[in-house]
Amino acid sequence: MAMNYDVAIIGAGAAGMMAALRAGQKGRRVILLDHAKAPGEKIRISGGGRCNFTNIHASAKNFLSENRHFCKSALARFTPSDFIAMVDRHKIAWHEKTLGQLFCDNSAKDIIRMLLDEMHAGKVDMRLGCEISDVARNIDGFILRTSEGAIAASALVIASGGKSIPKMGATGFAYRIAEQFGLAVTETRPALVPLTLEPNLLGDVAPLSGVSVDAIVSHGKTSFREAMLFTHRGLSGPAILQISSYWREGDEIHLSLEPELAILDLLKSARKDNGKQAVQTVLAQYLPKRLAQYLTERLEMTRPLADQSDRAFLSLEASIRRWAIKPAGTEGYRTAEVTLGGVDTRQLDSKTMMANSVPGLFFIGECVDVTGWLGGYNFQWAWASGHACGESL
Repeated sequence: MAMNYDVAIIGAGAAGMMAALRAGQKGRRVILLDHAKAPGEKIRISGGGRCNFTNIHASAKNFLSENRHFCKSALARFTPSDFIAMVDRHKIAWHEKTLGQLFCDNSAKDIIRMLLDEMHAGKVDMRLGCEISDVARNIDGFILRTSEGAIAASALVIASGGKSIPKMGATGFAYRIAEQFGLAVTETRPALVPLTLEPNLLGDVAPLSGVSVDAIVSHGKTSFREAMLFTHRGLSGPAILQISSYWREGDEIHLSLEPELAILDLLKSARKDNGKQAVQTVLAQYLPKRLAQYLTERLEMTRPLADQSDRAFLSLEASIRRWAIKPAGTEGYRTAEVTLGGVDTRQLDSKTMMANSVPGLFFIGECVDVTGWLGGYNFQWAWASGHACGESL
């Protein structure tokens, strides 16, 4: 005999737990299933272990989707302030870092405990280490064949995430379920991920591995200003992770390093004050030493300032302000923070997250074609889409 519930939720991550606690507290009999041994693993490792749990600036403009309007409803009905209120209610200390990013003062585990306490209040039945071998639909709802036995539920919520970080158990399960029930899935690809460089270019910039610099990184009309890091594989850091969601194979990105530095004026002034100085010496006062050395050697500007023309200074400024690089690829799902693309939102109700063609079947969180910027936006989508689903259940 199958165990009977009102709602079965697959995926004990941020979205799944939010949907479970909300539905449970509204009186639904909820079972939450996950093949992992612990809930909220991506919460636990996020933000360097302190969980960047939301961003106070979150709005539809911070998300990528083939339908940019889809996320508006859920985000408007469960805002960063709503989640902060829950965090405050549980007396979890937090702080704001740059660009509206909110982090726990102590540990990401505080957020997981909060969600577990809220689920306990809703009498949610959570089963971890649970493998699901089959999902089928019948006249009463859904039947799941699992390692815990058969489970029957009137509604089924898929919150199993995307393909990012497979070593933590990420799979394409949500997409297989969507396709099983006739729902389209948009192209999926790694997002918020470091970019790699082809061997010759990588060899050229090898002396810069480990160098971090403030930068504006652009792709077309899209740009982000944050830290950028040269690595032994290519480029990383927040600005690169951000632009990776927009970049496509074969495209160039453009780097503007230390964008507020008035390079031309600075070099002219230094030449006037002490023309015997090396260009590298002056630049190294404002740029990382290895970067200053690389840039000047690249343009063969090894003579003193007094021997350099304004045209040479302009060439140097251009190399710092308009550095075009063509990445070879990304580091893939292994290091991607999220998956771009997913279950096509044109087939989902934006108020409930239910599939229009399959009553009782819901998709929430990362598996949906809604992908946020770096900085707490994807967690806010998880909370908002989970809350919308939980409310409708």
